[in-house]
Amino acid sequence: MLWGPGAALATPPKDYASQSTRSLFATIGLAGSVDATGHARIRIVAEVPTDVYIVTNTVEPRGYSGWHTHSGPSLVLVKSGTATVYDGDDPNCTPATYPAGTGFVDAGGGHVHMVRNAGDVRLELIAVQMIPDGSERRIESPDPGFCPKL
Repeated sequence: MLWGPGAALATPPKDYASQSTRSLFATIGLAGSVDATGHARIRIVAEVPTDVYIVTNTVEPRGYSGWHTHSGPSLVLVKSGTATVYDGDDPNCTPATYPAGTGFVDAGGGHVHMVRNAGDVRLELIAVQMIPDGSERRIESPDPGFCPKL
């Protein structure tokens, strides 16, 4: 069997709609992504072969991800809990918080960050990551030294 680029077409059974379940648990606001008619517009351009990962990350209360970066961008949805995100370029260590039902974009490409669960319930994140083929999905980074030890 040969695998490669292309499209897969399938005809669902007549009662497909009765067999499917849909749920929405998060939205991400993308600045500048709405056109004049109010329709959302986003374009993803991969200039090199790219792998797409869908990753579930869980962080226990008071836990954190450690400082890291990714080789490519990620769309991160907060399924439960609240994500507190620190930017490795921010000398003021100002956290951004994202409660369940929201999300954020991580630019990747060397953008160092850390995600912390400052709450009392488990933090669950769903990330869609676009990583150049053959690149590391997660790259550990040293603490930038701006934030107090968390």
